[in-house]
Amino acid sequence: MALRSQPCPLLWLCMALLLSSLSPIHGKECPRLCVCEIRPWFTPQSTYKEATTVDCNDLRLTHIPTNLSTDTQVLLLQSNAISHTSGELEVLFNLTELDLSQNNFSTVEAVGLTSMNHLTTLHLEENQIRQLPDHCLGNLSNLQELYMNHNQISSISPRAFAGLHNLLRLHLNSNRLQVIDSRWFEETPNLEILMIGENPVIGLLDMNFKPLGSLRSLVLAGMDLTDVPANAFVGLDNLESISFYDNRLVRIPQLALQKVPNLKFLDLNKNPVHKIQEGDFQNMLRLKELGINNMMELVSIDRYALDNLPELTKLEATNNPKLSYVHRLAFRDMPSLESLMLNNNALTALYQHTVEVLPNLREISLHSNPLRCDCVIQWMSSNKTTVRFMEPLAMLCTSPSELKDQRVRGLRLLDSPEQCLPLISHNTFPSHLNLELGMSVSLDCRAMAEPEPEIYWVTPLGTKITTDTVSERYHLTSEGTLRLSHVQVEDSGHYTCVAQNMEGADTRVATIRVNGTLLDSAQLMKIYVKQTESHSILVSWKVNSNVMSSNLKWASATMKIDNPHITYTARVPVDVHEYNLTHLQPATEYEVCLTVSNVHLQTHKSCVNVTTRSATFALDLSDQHPSAAVLAVMATMLAFLSLATVGVYMSRRWKRKNYHHSLKKYMLKTSSIPLNELYPPLINLWEADSEKDKDGSTEGKPSPVDTTRSYYMW
Repeated sequence: MALRSQPCPLLWLCMALLLSSLSPIHGKECPRLCVCEIRPWFTPQSTYKEATTVDCNDLRLTHIPTNLSTDTQVLLLQSNAISHTSGELEVLFNLTELDLSQNNFSTVEAVGLTSMNHLTTLHLEENQIRQLPDHCLGNLSNLQELYMNHNQISSISPRAFAGLHNLLRLHLNSNRLQVIDSRWFEETPNLEILMIGENPVIGLLDMNFKPLGSLRSLVLAGMDLTDVPANAFVGLDNLESISFYDNRLVRIPQLALQKVPNLKFLDLNKNPVHKIQEGDFQNMLRLKELGINNMMELVSIDRYALDNLPELTKLEATNNPKLSYVHRLAFRDMPSLESLMLNNNALTALYQHTVEVLPNLREISLHSNPLRCDCVIQWMSSNKTTVRFMEPLAMLCTSPSELKDQRVRGLRLLDSPEQCLPLISHNTFPSHLNLELGMSVSLDCRAMAEPEPEIYWVTPLGTKITTDTVSERYHLTSEGTLRLSHVQVEDSGHYTCVAQNMEGADTRVATIRVNGTLLDSAQLMKIYVKQTESHSILVSWKVNSNVMSSNLKWASATMKIDNPHITYTARVPVDVHEYNLTHLQPATEYEVCLTVSNVHLQTHKSCVNVTTRSATFALDLSDQHPSAAVLAVMATMLAFLSLATVGVYMSRRWKRKNYHHSLKKYMLKTSSIPLNELYPPLINLWEADSEKDKDGSTEGKPSPVDTTRSYYMW
C-alpha cells in the first residue's frame, strides 16, 4: 500500500516568509507594474549604499502612482508622459533621488518639489522646461546633483538657484541659453562640476565664472565659440579640467588658459585650430593630459609648440587629416611625457630629435600615416630605438614606390644616405584661394629633410621672398609662413614655395584669386600698337579694367625696343600711357616691351611684336628682272636730265628765292604721310645737325621735344 506524503512544516514556514516579503511596506503595496526592491546606490560622492528603490521607468504613466511607500529612497519615473504632480511626492520624506527625465514637464513648479529636505539628486533632463524663475528650487537645501540638460531653457533668472548652497553638480547643457550670467552661480559656491555646453551662447564674458571658486570641471562643448576672453576664467583657481570639444576655435585661447593655474586635463578636440605654435600652452605647469584630436584644419605643430610642461604625461594628436608636419624642436622641457599619440594623421615622417628630447617616453603611435621611408625615419627601425611603437603592423611605407606597403619597423635602410631631398607637406596650405580685396592671408609652407631645408617663396612676378626681405606687403617667418597683407587685384597669381637643401629642392604652388580675378603680369597691363609707320611706332598701354588705377601707384617705367640689329632702352614718365618710337628702319620687325615697377617692388611687363611699314617713296628693284632694272635706271637718268634742263630754264625766269626749297617742303610734296606726325624727332635732328655744322661742333644735344602728348626714344 502506497504511502501519501504529508506537507513538511518547514516548507510551510518558507512559503509564509516569502509571502511576508512581498507584502506592502507599512501596509502599502508596490505600484502596479513597478518594481520595488533594495538596490545598490551611490551617493554624489561615490559612496556605496543600499536604498529602497521603486522603479516605474518606461511605463507610459501620465501621473505619479499614489500608493508609494514613505520609506522610498529612490524613485525612478524615467520615460513616461507625466506633465504635473498632485501632491504624490509630498509624503516621500526619505526620498534622496528622483528621476523624472524624459517626461512632459514644462515648468519646475509643476513637479511639486516641496518638503524634500533629503533629496540629493534630481533628474529633469529631456523635458520641455523653458525657463527657471527666481527661487524655483529653493526648498531643496540638500540637493547636490541637478540635471536640467536637454530642455528648452532660454531664460534663467539671476536667483534661480537660490538656496542650493550644497549643489556639487549642475548640468545645463543642450538648452537654448544665449548668455551666461555670473549671478546664477553666486548661490552655488560649492559647485564642482558645471556642464553648460551645446547652448547657442553668443560668447563668453570676462569673469563669467568668478563665483565658482570650488569648480573642478567645466564643460563648454559644442557652443560654437570662436574666441575666449582673456579673463573669462578668472577666479577658477581649483579648476582641473576644461573641455572645449566641438567649438570653432581657430587658435588656442592661451591668455584665458593662463588664468587657470591648476589645470590638469585640457580637451581641445574637434576645433578648427590651424597651427599649434610657441606659447600656446605657456605656464600650464600642472597639465597632465592634452587632447588635440579631430582637428580638421590642423596642419602643423611648430617649434616649441609644447614647452615647459613638466607634468604632462599624455599627448593625443590623432585623426587630424591635414596634420603633416611636426617640427624637429616641437617639444621642449617635457620630462614626464610617457605616451605620444600621433596616429591617423598625414605625417610623412617624424624627426629622431623630436623623440630624443623626451626622456621618459615609453610608447608612441604613428600608424596609419603616409610615411616616406627615407633617411629621416631611419631611426624607427627596430634596432635603433627602445620606444615601443603601438600597432607596428600598421606602420607602412607610402613612398618611395619601390618600398610601398613595406613595414617600417622591419625595414633595413642599409644603403640609405644620411641626407635626403626635401618634401613639402602637401596639406599645409591650399592650392587655390579666393580672397576679397583688402584681406590678409597666411600661406604655411612646411618641409622635412636631412639636413633641414631652407624655405623661401617666389611671387607671381618672380620676386624671391626670404626671411630677410623687407616689404610692406610680404612677410616670411622662420617657419616658412608667407604673410600677404591687404591684398589687391595685382597680388593675384601663382605663389611658389621652395624648400631647398644641398640635395635638391621641392616646390608647391598656391594660386590666389582676388575678387574672383586671376591676373599675371601680361593680363594686368597690356601694351598695344596704336600707329605704325615706316620709321616710327606709336605704342600705348592700359591697365586691366578690373584693377583700380589708384591701387597701382607706379614708381618707375621703362620702354625697351629690340631686334637682332638694334636695342634701345628708355625711362618713361610714370603718368603717361603713350610712347612714340622713332628712328626705326622701314619693313623691320621689332619687339617692344614696357616694364613697370610699383611702390610695393612688384614688376609688371608687357610686350608686343610689330613690323614697321615699307617706305612709300623708295623703289624696291631687288625682285625685278635685270633688263627691266636697266630700263628703269635709264629712265631715271633721262628724267633727271629733263628736270635739270627745266631747272635751268626756270632759274632764268624766276628770282633766286623762289626756287630755293627746304627739304621739309620737298618731303611734304613727295610723301603722302603727314610729316608732322611721322618725323618730328627726325626733322629736329636734321635742324640740330645744321646748327652744329654752323657752330663747328661735332657733338651736341637735339632741341627739346614736345612732350605734351607723346614721348620719343632716340
